[in-house]
Amino acid sequence: MNTQHIMDILKRVDLFDGLSDAYLEALGGIARHMSLDKGQTVFFAGDAGNGFYLVRSGRVKIFKSSFSGKEHILHVFGFGEAFGEVAVFAGDKFPASAMTLAASELLFFPRKAFLELLAKEPELALQMLALLSKRLRSFVNKVEELSLKEVPARLAGHFLLLAASGNTSTFHLDLSKTELSKYLGTIPETLSRVLKKMDDQGLIHGNGAEIEIIDMQGLEELAEGVSKL
Repeated sequence: MNTQHIMDILKRVDLFDGLSDAYLEALGGIARHMSLDKGQTVFFAGDAGNGFYLVRSGRVKIFKSSFSGKEHILHVFGFGEAFGEVAVFAGDKFPASAMTLAASELLFFPRKAFLELLAKEPELALQMLALLSKRLRSFVNKVEELSLKEVPARLAGHFLLLAASGNTSTFHLDLSKTELSKYLGTIPETLSRVLKKMDDQGLIHGNGAEIEIIDMQGLEELAEGVSKL
């Protein structure tokens, strides 16, 4: 993949919005293209944070595993989203692992070369700071959901987010039910029971991976803890 092709991709990424073509060309010059199969590890928790990644296509999950082998998904990233950037600034090890959920194309930005460019472009530094702040808020919200909300409220909130992102009441699940249960901090059996209850009570209609929200207000009340299944 040549530098011009990479520049065309970077122009469509919010993180690099507003940067000059000269700087995008410099970014394209240090980026390394990676093609990964589904289920392939990008990095493990504890690996040296020698750079960060940008998703060109596919999806990547960020997860932590307990000593017993239980996995909890922290984030799922798709096109145009960056991950692994915290380790770049801290000069530390990756705090979690990353694995592809589908065949994926990634761009890798080596830490040393990226920091040299960052020092020359204050605007990018501000945008990276905004990204880190947004990521922190996301973690705070996730901790709150896992500690204070029950599984039905977490699932309802996830459905509302998917509906809002596509501006539609009908959408496909972005994760398999096994992966979704890990993301919500539960088990597949519990998730299946909650889905059935939502369907039985007329909140949603499920047809495999396709979900249709029937009662938007009811789902919102469930997500907010106003009502229960």
